[in-house]
Amino acid sequence: MEFKGQALPKDAVFRSQKGGHLDRQNLHPIVKAIAQEAGLSELVSAHWLRHVHGSHAIERGTNPVLVKETLGHANLAITDRYLKARPNDSSALNLMDL
Repeated sequence: MEFKGQALPKDAVFRSQKGGHLDRQNLHPIVKAIAQEAGLSELVSAHWLRHVHGSHAIERGTNPVLVKETLGHANLAITDRYLKARPNDSSALNLMDL
């Protein structure tokens, strides 16, 4: 699978004009403006995108320790916040052949 073209895993996703990582305080208004222009909820933020990444990775079976490392969390308890059950979820669904 190709991700970010030829970028390396440590390369910035959002780059500054100088080519480095874009600071959080500079990214926030950009994300807000793009979300508003796209007609998305005003709740969309850079942190929301980060949370969505973690939540979707875990939903798709990614090891929580890998999500912890990817997001740079200090410990797994922080990543645990992304492990929210969905209304129609049940651990029993993983035990049955559907």
